[in-house]
Amino acid sequence: MIEIKAPGAIPKEKNTKIFLAGSIETGLATNWQAVVVEKLKGESAVILNPRRDDWNNEWEQTKDNAQFREQVEWEFNALSQSDFIILYFDPKTKSPISLLEMGEFASSGKLLVVCPEGFWRKGNVDIACEQFGIPQFATLDELLVHLRALLDKSVSE
Repeated sequence: MIEIKAPGAIPKEKNTKIFLAGSIETGLATNWQAVVVEKLKGESAVILNPRRDDWNNEWEQTKDNAQFREQVEWEFNALSQSDFIILYFDPKTKSPISLLEMGEFASSGKLLVVCPEGFWRKGNVDIACEQFGIPQFATLDELLVHLRALLDKSVSE
């Protein structure tokens, strides 16, 4: 397993790519991305992690801010190039960008969703998963069991 953090170069070779979408609000969201990376060690995949080591909360979030634009464009490119998108909604967050990403990729067949009780828009997420046939899991561990089965299947094909 290889982890690429934003804004690192996304490999062009045909490796299975997994994007870690979901709650990332600094100071609110748990670092669930680190948990996923740790649990996927040993898998044959590239993890595309938007949780940037050098993120600065004081960056102005406008299209004219070079660092902010770089982050957003990296995320759009990584989402588009990924084979799977893990989408985790932390109940302590609002995650508006994660909801945007869910809408954008709802019909892509790439999404795997965890939305625990307590997330402020859980009903919307649940209905969208039903409507678009998006696999939804109660926990990250359940999602990772499913993902490993998908990765094993793709290796054997």
